[in-house]
Amino acid sequence: AKMVAFAGYYMPVQYKGITEEHLAVRKNVGLFDLSHMGEFEVTGKDALAFLQKTTTNDVAALKPGEIQYNCMTYPEGGIVDDLLVYRMKDRYWLVVNAANLEKDFNWLSSHLFGDAKLVNKSDDIGLLAVQGPNAQKVVQKLTDYDLEQIPYYHHATAKIAGVELLFSRTGYTGEDGFELYIPNEHCPKLWKAVNEAGQEFGMELIGLGARDTLRLEMKMALYGN
Repeated sequence: AKMVAFAGYYMPVQYKGITEEHLAVRKNVGLFDLSHMGEFEVTGKDALAFLQKTTTNDVAALKPGEIQYNCMTYPEGGIVDDLLVYRMKDRYWLVVNAANLEKDFNWLSSHLFGDAKLVNKSDDIGLLAVQGPNAQKVVQKLTDYDLEQIPYYHHATAKIAGVELLFSRTGYTGEDGFELYIPNEHCPKLWKAVNEAGQEFGMELIGLGARDTLRLEMKMALYGN
């Protein structure tokens, strides 16, 4: 990969080339390493009230297992960041952009109230995304969980490549796909397992460049960098 500095990480901007990688995701399947993304956990009796105050979408509409695209704004209307909100049974999980991670955490921390707790889990979690028309075939090889049962923008917990982890039917490409949230110590194992599972389908490695062109083509507005 051609590596670049991004959000405190060295990230692959491209492997074989942006156009080739873009088309691989559109026509087949690609694997992204997104471990630079931020993950925050929100717990406590006032967790919902806290998120209703700090985000613009209706978090109360979420049932456990559902995910919502959301946005944080300043009082005068400018954007803090766009993010995903995951609803679990007893907590919420926020996925934020890497370039805004520290800013987002500080902003949310400054608005905590009552019995709402915010924890930055970003350094403990790796994230892989498998995206494209054949994404389900690749991930299904690694789990007994019936992936037909999980709708778009929903999440579940299952054993994938022998590791119990949170995964979701989400992505930032406009294609079907899955994102795997992996405890750090298991990241090398999952990277290897997903790569091996993808060989049968000619899965390609995808860098930051094609991630940008894919989401731009689908008119997904990335806030920040």
